[in-house]
Amino acid sequence: MDGVFIGGCRLNECNYVTQGNYHALNMVLLCRKIMEHIGLNPSRLRIEFMSSGDGIKFAEAVNDFEKNIEVLGPLGSGEGLDKEELSPRLEQIYRLIPYIKMEKKEKLRVRHEQGSNYADFFTTDEIDSLFNDIVSYYIDPEKCQACMICLRKCYVDAIQGGKDLIHIINQERCIRCGNCFDACPEKFSAVQELSGVSVPTSIPEGERKVVRKNKKAESKSISAE
Repeated sequence: MDGVFIGGCRLNECNYVTQGNYHALNMVLLCRKIMEHIGLNPSRLRIEFMSSGDGIKFAEAVNDFEKNIEVLGPLGSGEGLDKEELSPRLEQIYRLIPYIKMEKKEKLRVRHEQGSNYADFFTTDEIDSLFNDIVSYYIDPEKCQACMICLRKCYVDAIQGGKDLIHIINQERCIRCGNCFDACPEKFSAVQELSGVSVPTSIPEGERKVVRKNKKAESKSISAE
């Protein structure tokens, strides 16, 4: 979409206890900063608050937004980005949505009665840090016992493995939710949380057979004989 317009109830006037308009505002402010981070004009995303009786205000706001989008032009090309540059950036953000929402979940719950308090709710430095310090997860092949617990907990099928096969994480599919890290039994501690460093290369498929400790000991005993 070249632009997205969101209309909601006036702040502090929602008829529902969930006060979804505050959550929508926080999400929009976060998304606008992310758009800026990847080189898109944040003006392409706009939120306005009004009542059901503000028909004229609604029409004026939508017309103004439409004119602004026409000036900005098509998504990406209006910012000087070609499709080859824009597509991977959008795909990365799409994959990281669960991670971003998890990292910012406390702030996304904040509710300010005064709209002016949202002027710098998310800062550029904060968003830059979010992406620069992004975590990755890696399964240590020396510790993995192929118990398949983390594999079952991964709901995006980013973990590859099987019985007696050392598990690996497909970094392209991983959404950094941390489920595998939390699920890995403490006695194994095979899943590692990495930040600011490159993820080690996965071991080749032919070397992923798990050798149990008792089998190692048996092998050594036979060798000694």
